[in-house]
Amino acid sequence: MRSTALFRTLLLATALTVSVAGVAQTAAAQTSTAPAAAALPVPQIGSAPITAVAHPYAEPESAHAAVDAAFAQARKTGRKVLIDFGANWCPDCRVLAGVLTHPAVSPWVEQTFEVVSVNVDHFNQNMDLAKKFGITIKAIPVALIVTPDGKVLNGDETLALGDARRMSGQAVVDKLAEWAKRS
Repeated sequence: MRSTALFRTLLLATALTVSVAGVAQTAAAQTSTAPAAAALPVPQIGSAPITAVAHPYAEPESAHAAVDAAFAQARKTGRKVLIDFGANWCPDCRVLAGVLTHPAVSPWVEQTFEVVSVNVDHFNQNMDLAKKFGITIKAIPVALIVTPDGKVLNGDETLALGDARRMSGQAVVDKLAEWAKRS
């Protein structure tokens, strides 16, 4: 009888130990954060051909909401916002969009930036959005890299991608990567 009581006590103690260990593991798992996804390296596309996107910009009327949504998402993710001011008639704008959507580049772009394209039409739409960031648009494309709290990181080089159709895709990616490092 005594061995039965001792056996029950040992069994109960073992069950409690296993239960407490399980609760501790669960609590640790809930309080620890999952490791962040490893940052993708800057794509190396060299002189790969870039296909211009035929119609990369939505109607101008949707720009304000799209910019607001990009910043809301950036505040959640911590990514910078890439605001691409341009127009569907602009060849350099369409080539820039082609670089951003190139299969070797787009995963890196999506991991690095919240991208929003703003249609300025014939410099008569959404100019107020650029002014909000202290920029006057006189030529397109204008690419702005902005922190989630609204600080422009490349205000000194807004037209650096303005000749995108004459640049290699790699040169465009390298410029974006340079700007992405700024804080």
